[in-house]
Amino acid sequence: MLPLEQEIKELIISSLALEDIQPADIDAAAPLFVEGLGLDSIDALELGLALQKRYGVHMSADSAETRKHFASVQALAAFVAANRKPSLST
Repeated sequence: MLPLEQEIKELIISSLALEDIQPADIDAAAPLFVEGLGLDSIDALELGLALQKRYGVHMSADSAETRKHFASVQALAAFVAANRKPSLST
């Protein structure tokens, strides 16, 4: 799942305009919110939209399950891998 984790790190950086951070700076197992990367609820909404656009996944904004998926890059990658819609391109 490492290529997907790399894609998600790049998506986090681009969708949240984190100019001073490189993908290698993000620990895939580290928390994304509060400690770790230090994202907030607005970042979660923006990231959720970016994931929905890119991978066709859908998450409920107030779900405890969604909070679990946003725990780390690894958790997001596992969620995306299990729920993404097949690519329409061949």
